[in-house]
Amino acid sequence: MLLNGDDLRVEDVWAVAIERTPAALSDDGRGRMRAARELVEKAARGAAGEHTYGINTGFGRFVEKTIPPELSEELQLRLLRSHACGVGDPYPDEVVRAAMLLRANTLAKGYSGARIETVELLLGCLNRGVLPVVPSRGSVGASGDLAPLAHLALPLVGEGWATVNGDTLPGAQALSRAGLEPVRLQAKEGLSLVNGTQFMAAMAALALVRARRLMKTADIACALSVEALQGSRVSFMPEIHALRPLRGQGESAANVVRLVEGSAIIESHRWCDKVQDAYSLRCAPQVHGASRDLLRYAEETIAVEVNSATDNPLVFVEQGELVSNGNFHGQPVAFALDSMAIALAELASISERRVERLVNPSLSGLPAFLTADGGLNSGFMIPQYVAAALVSENKVLCHPASVDSIPTSAGQEDHVPMGNASALKCWVVLGNVERALAIELLAAAQGVEFLAPLEPGLGARAAHSFVRGLSPALEEDRSLAPDIERVAEAIRSGEFVSAVERETGELS
Repeated sequence: MLLNGDDLRVEDVWAVAIERTPAALSDDGRGRMRAARELVEKAARGAAGEHTYGINTGFGRFVEKTIPPELSEELQLRLLRSHACGVGDPYPDEVVRAAMLLRANTLAKGYSGARIETVELLLGCLNRGVLPVVPSRGSVGASGDLAPLAHLALPLVGEGWATVNGDTLPGAQALSRAGLEPVRLQAKEGLSLVNGTQFMAAMAALALVRARRLMKTADIACALSVEALQGSRVSFMPEIHALRPLRGQGESAANVVRLVEGSAIIESHRWCDKVQDAYSLRCAPQVHGASRDLLRYAEETIAVEVNSATDNPLVFVEQGELVSNGNFHGQPVAFALDSMAIALAELASISERRVERLVNPSLSGLPAFLTADGGLNSGFMIPQYVAAALVSENKVLCHPASVDSIPTSAGQEDHVPMGNASALKCWVVLGNVERALAIELLAAAQGVEFLAPLEPGLGARAAHSFVRGLSPALEEDRSLAPDIERVAEAIRSGEFVSAVERETGELS
């Protein structure tokens, strides 16, 4: 994957971070970096008394302190050391890989002034499995993810910590094991490595790929529940949704119609005396669709962010200037992440209500808790509790971090977006929703079996078959925890959606 700072996609971030696709600088990126570097070096040799932020000045509130040229390299090294004070559990490996890729991509854009060899070392670490150990707490997202990016950069100079093949080593040893040599940072390079939104953007990009799969999974789970609960497909008719032409709503309804196509179960009760279904079935397109539309806003923001220059100062080669700016401020990404968490949480919220209907004999017409031998067996009683717990936790996590601000740097950074907190919360919500939808799929798969020999529609049948490949029917009580995790992992990886789409064609 060749990086030039302009055309990286969210899917590319997933490919590098999860599938380990190698990345390298493009020739175009190298050319732009070289031109920007020449301007930085010219500024470093500039007239005495001329202040250029990050080159011959201190940082933050110390911007008025002049740093003599002979201390330029030491200034950049001390910047990394001082800023690397994050705390807490480290980020997951895939997040670190994604952040390394995004940092290299923004530097390849040619507006930061970093040397080619510095970025090549960063990509060398990425491609050879040298992963910096980066604590996940400590960023307020104002000058970007300062503390995390400092931890990310320290191994490049032979300091900090990194993992190689599962072993955690001092930075210099980690580089040596991979056959790499540390660099000596030059003017502005430390600043170019730590200014930016790459950790919150990394989590957002990876979350978006998982979220897209969740949108389809929610429709599939709903369709299987509609079958098990002998619901109506009338609420999903395209004529209804054309009268409220919200894009996400129409997509969701169309998916359910396709998934239940050919259903013998639905056909068998077409003329029953039930007038209308509960909201968790009848209004699923409206709820799922609103989540889809909110996710689309987040996608637009993150697609821009992964190819943006978020350094300070920015190097404008044509104008011959280094310009102080605020592109590092993470507010757009923080908003997107908080919105994504809200959108995803609602998928689990309505899903849990469908699970409640499936296990409640007063609402489902099925055996209580989906077990034929209730009393001796508890069946799906407690999985519904688990879904409720996940939904309740999500409600707390969906309070937006992006509306908070605590001034830092003695008032110099007087408004901050807390984007890293938004990202960490969204990451937890993602996992909770994957598990909640896994519970619905397991319960609905159990439910349709009580309606045999009638069979669900083609797509719902494919979903049922896939779930049964991971989790046998619950005839006698057993721990369902491993089954929930297996189905959740299949949702996360995309394997579940792919299996259904092999039968239905690509869903919206």
